Amino acid sequence: MHKFFGFVVALCLFCGTAASVQAATYEAGDRGEDVAAIQAQLNNLGFNAGAADGVFGNATADAVKSFQKSRGLESDGVIGTETYRALMGRDIPASRDSSTASVRRIVQTALRYTGVPYVFGGTSPGGFDCSGYTRYVFAQSGIYLPRMADEQFEVGRHVSYGNLQPGDLVFFSTYTSGASHSGIYIGDGRFISATSSSGVRVDSLDSGYWGPRYIGARRVM
Repeated sequence: MHKFFGFVVALCLFCGTAASVQAATYEAGDRGEDVAAIQAQLNNLGFNAGAADGVFGNATADAVKSFQKSRGLESDGVIGTETYRALMGRDIPASRDSSTASVRRIVQTALRYTGVPYVFGGTSPGGFDCSGYTRYVFAQSGIYLPRMADEQFEVGRHVSYGNLQPGDLVFFSTYTSGASHSGIYIGDGRFISATSSSGVRVDSLDSGYWGPRYIGARRVM
């Protein structure tokens, strides 16, 4: 029993450490003003990160790898403590954690339930309906949404189609007018939701079915 307890404590400590390390990095998929500043600095130093648009994409990752290689650092394209200090001349922000790490956690949690069957009224991994799924995923990160899709469409702030970011809630008008289906945007024009036909799955926002039914998005983080 004592050995098992020790193992659980060690595992918890490891997970907590891993989460902290993950929070203190910038990597592909991250977005924001901090990323734009990194891109601008890479460009200033002659490493082509593309436009300083705040989106950490392939061009930025390649520029980071080139910078790391030039400084004798591990060339992995991830900006951790050493790379950030070498690039920006200061320590990585201690408050860097929340938005990017929270978004990553939401998307990872959402994808974990791919394939779970659709159950009308379902709110657990045994079976979800659309709003039960989004509500459950966000609750795992301490964000509590209303139960129904039309209610979820009223929370947070409006996000235009062109400014969608991973972790945004996306809404569709399907069997009735207004927001009757909700999902979670995961990037690259894709979202994940609990569908009545196939359960939890990833779809394209501009598919023949979903595109005409899309009515908007909300950001709650």
